[in-house]
Amino acid sequence: MIALSTTPTARAAIDDAIDTVIARLARRLHGHGDGARALASAIARSAEGGKRFRPLLVVAAFDTLRGRESDRTAVYQVAAAFELLHTAFVVHDDVIDHDTERRGVANVGGEFRARGRQRGADDVGAALLGDAAGILAGDLLLHEAGRLVALADLPSGVRGELLRLVEDAVLISAAGELADVENAVSADEVDADTILRTTHDKTAVYSFSAPLEAGAVLAGADRPVRAALERFGQRLGLAYQLVDDLIGAFGSSEVSGKDEGCDLREAKKTHLIVLARETESWPEVNEALSQAHTGPVAIRAAQRALSASGARARLEGLVRETLDEARAIVTASTLPDECRDMLHDLVDAVQGRVP
Repeated sequence: MIALSTTPTARAAIDDAIDTVIARLARRLHGHGDGARALASAIARSAEGGKRFRPLLVVAAFDTLRGRESDRTAVYQVAAAFELLHTAFVVHDDVIDHDTERRGVANVGGEFRARGRQRGADDVGAALLGDAAGILAGDLLLHEAGRLVALADLPSGVRGELLRLVEDAVLISAAGELADVENAVSADEVDADTILRTTHDKTAVYSFSAPLEAGAVLAGADRPVRAALERFGQRLGLAYQLVDDLIGAFGSSEVSGKDEGCDLREAKKTHLIVLARETESWPEVNEALSQAHTGPVAIRAAQRALSASGARARLEGLVRETLDEARAIVTASTLPDECRDMLHDLVDAVQGRVP
């Protein structure tokens, strides 16, 4: 995960804005039955902790572009909206992947599966309740993210631009997630360009380019500055997700938050696998991957086969190339030095995640 250096005040203000939303949800749901109250509690737990790097990107862009201090309260609200957006996507993603835990702790779906069993439901009924709770929790969080931006004390033109950014983030991420599932279930081979586009759409916009551009909008930055941050965020976000592919195949459970080699175990069609398919070693890699679901020994064998094929090295090279493109965007821009330094630090942080 990326950690941004920021003042304790900024982190505390973002946390306060998120806590206010969660408390409001709890109040609104309180009178609608025990299930609704349990859902509010599960949502609160799903929103706890984390590095908050997406909202901190909003604040970092605003600060390094020298935004007006009088807009700071609104900045924290908009920043919090991006964290709620992220939490919503995570909750929905767990439903799509049929995951019931995150980092070893029951997620929303897991909590409500247990709740269903406590009420006598069989496995099918418990799963239905868990999935329903996950979908509804994500829906509520998406609504609250948009509501935060819509009610921020800002000029209508600025608010409109921010709502457009949020809309783009939701639409592109949804398209990317759908494409990812389609790729996974397809019996046909998926080409490299399709996989790369999906990789970009799932993360780059909502995690990087939209928060950075939102900070620039709040700071009153001009179009060239906003465009530079958008392009930078897209390249950095792609690199970030490609590193996630490496972590999903080769990273430790401490880094990934899941079992080691989780992507190999689940037979995900990542760009790493596409690169391996292009090599002469693909028959051996494919055989190793077909056994990866059986346990840790088979996972290690699949990891060795992927490395020997050269796919791992090629993907690491693509990460470096993409990060170099991000650095070049910063170099060619008219961004203030403080903002340039912040963006270069982000590039270094993504590079440092490579397992």
